[in-house]
Amino acid sequence: MASLLQDRLTTDQDLLLMQEGMLMRKVRSKSWKKLRYFRLQNDGMMVWHARQAGGSAKPSFSISDVDTIRNGHDSELLRSLAEELPLEQGFTIVFHGRGSNLDLVANSVEEAQIWMRGLQLLVDLVTNMDHQERLDQWLSDWFQRGDKNQDGKMTFQEVQRLLHLMNVEMDQEYAFSLFQEADTSQSGTLEGEEFVQFYKALTKRAEVQELFESFSADGQKLTLLEFLDFLREEQKERDCTSDLALELIDRYEPSDSGKLRHVLSMDGFLSYLCSKDGDIFNPACLPIYQDMTQPLNHYFICSSHNTYLVGDQLCGQSSVEGYIRALKRGCRCVEVDVWDGPNGEPIVYHGHTLTSRILFKDVVATVAQYAFQVTSDYPVILSLENHCSWEQQQTMARHLTEILGEQLLSTTLDGLLPNQLPSPEELRRKILVKGKKLTFEEDLEYEEEEPEPELEGEQESELVLESQFEPEPQEQNLQSKDKKKKSKLILCPALSSLVIYLKSVSFRSFTHSKEHYHFYEISSFSETKAKRLIKEAGNEFVQHNAWQLSRVYPSGLRTDSSNYNPQELWSAGCQMVAMNMQTAGLEMDICDGYFRQNGGCGYVLKPDFLRDAQSSFDPERPISPFKAQTLLIQVISGQQLPKADKTKEGSIVDPLVRVQIFGVRLDTARQETNYVDNNGFNPYWGQTLCFRVLVPELAMLRFVVMDYDWKSRNDFIGQYTLPCTCMQQGEPAPVTPDQYSNSGCLPNAVLLALPGYRHIHLLSKDGISLHPASIFVYICIREGLEEDES
Repeated sequence: MASLLQDRLTTDQDLLLMQEGMLMRKVRSKSWKKLRYFRLQNDGMMVWHARQAGGSAKPSFSISDVDTIRNGHDSELLRSLAEELPLEQGFTIVFHGRGSNLDLVANSVEEAQIWMRGLQLLVDLVTNMDHQERLDQWLSDWFQRGDKNQDGKMTFQEVQRLLHLMNVEMDQEYAFSLFQEADTSQSGTLEGEEFVQFYKALTKRAEVQELFESFSADGQKLTLLEFLDFLREEQKERDCTSDLALELIDRYEPSDSGKLRHVLSMDGFLSYLCSKDGDIFNPACLPIYQDMTQPLNHYFICSSHNTYLVGDQLCGQSSVEGYIRALKRGCRCVEVDVWDGPNGEPIVYHGHTLTSRILFKDVVATVAQYAFQVTSDYPVILSLENHCSWEQQQTMARHLTEILGEQLLSTTLDGLLPNQLPSPEELRRKILVKGKKLTFEEDLEYEEEEPEPELEGEQESELVLESQFEPEPQEQNLQSKDKKKKSKLILCPALSSLVIYLKSVSFRSFTHSKEHYHFYEISSFSETKAKRLIKEAGNEFVQHNAWQLSRVYPSGLRTDSSNYNPQELWSAGCQMVAMNMQTAGLEMDICDGYFRQNGGCGYVLKPDFLRDAQSSFDPERPISPFKAQTLLIQVISGQQLPKADKTKEGSIVDPLVRVQIFGVRLDTARQETNYVDNNGFNPYWGQTLCFRVLVPELAMLRFVVMDYDWKSRNDFIGQYTLPCTCMQQGEPAPVTPDQYSNSGCLPNAVLLALPGYRHIHLLSKDGISLHPASIFVYICIREGLEEDES
């Protein structure tokens, strides 16, 4: 692919013009619009900018960071400047993660099209690269950074600087010996293939070489039968056939001669271990693999809180970009806080705060465009927080009906009163409204000339810190005055009639819900209230969520839009655990990791014991038939770890690995390895960590690599989080209690006889790949060991 990229750079007319550079207007806001000269670098992977042609340039962005390219008509910012700047000459570059978009306006429609076509071509080329092609490109990028004078050659001094950039602390004599071995031309510099050979010598992995040689008769290659032995004995691929092994050889062996002879070289073996087939995440869990025909209340649903915000909930910016990002992440329930706006148009913002405002109709149009564009065809839920007058509620109903059209579910599927919630499969490509509602009968009888009905509403507090949430006990004193001001909510029947299956009702008690509520009614809980209910009546909460939907939202005291741990609420069966998706961190890692499974469609089927209305499960006191598992993880080594602070050129990281379990309270635990001094390039730990897991169906496993700092808190380097049920693993090994040490963990000698070599490919705080950064582990699960008999 790297060669294909080079071919395109020399033949594609758009890319050739981009390499010459163009003057465009960079737009940050209505008041910040400045001319900049943008130029694609010769490697095709970086775009630089300067104030003028020939001026001092600096990097603007990397192609690998680009997610999508939008035309000017799809840019919220450029649309606001349509009277000043021609939309057809504008375009937006959207980056992975939570970074700001880049809005540009070219001098002509043709120039805008050149950049849009060229950027899309480059993004497609990068997206379709395989592991080896990405590694080649990564090496090319490092060569460009190390070749300070850009002469296409690297002296030993430049190599020494590059080693520091790459997180390598190496003896100078040893580094020079590797440099000389790679310098086959004896020119005193490294070029092209010589640098590749230097890198291979630098990254030689003794632990992988030893594993390879333990199955190779001659130490040079694995025959088909030898590779088959490895797959069956170490990876515990019991059903592995010669055909599958041959398919893997054809996929990962780099040499044509090796493929013809059906053998795997050391390079091919390493390529296999670093591939998706050697990844910790089970490939079988990546596509949609679950039953999608059960009622909605049987699924966990990826949900967003204050979706319109891209910052904090006091002064942050409201933007349709929040909805685009959430939907592209697989979110299937988005929140819309609607208030009366000027000129009869409802607006969306965080009420009684300084957050900016956006039009409700723009939000609806954005949802219509992006709901099913990228990740999922399964239904999207609009969670309405309605604060509008009768007139503007009618406007809301009109916008929903006209803009969403056939996408809007405006009647029950069969036109009759429902007897259970429909399934995600039945609701494909439908948008549902969640909100307050009259009864189905009243909706069916509604006529325009009828008097305006009144409905006792769950009027949210309008305090700045708790502007849309139910009051909690500790906040009741603050809100006593507000309670006196509450009045009945005047609900417009036109809007009420659009609420199908998801009628919002106040929660009073589990007994009250059983006696008075229906399966199509949904209650919302603040995180504080939900956590208290779990502790006080965990089993009742589980049973409640087996027949009725629940939505949980973050406390209004989280003014910085921080998040809670969603796993605590999932453990009680709460379906819609709403997250501030604009805020990165551990909690969003758990959410992203959990919904990575099942095609990333935003729906994950709950375990059977959370779907049973008579379930005896209590997340606070899990008991039989749930059997403990012992999870054994040997953290072996790390590869090409990035620096925690890229601005510190001379510093080298001291990495350690922290492994965390999140699940029911009794399962939550963490352990970590020792740190490795001054080596972020190929650190070796070889340490075994041991965990006991009572309810693996609800457990999340998180690997975090940190840069040890004895002076202050360790710095984050990368992470990877996944459900324990989605780990790729061999069959459980026959471990007996007498093999345990006094600490309850297996010694390394025993663990080395167990299955499961896996690579864990690290992600950034924003969930973006840090390729080729990874850690190499060895995993085994022992089932049914309920007591530590050490």
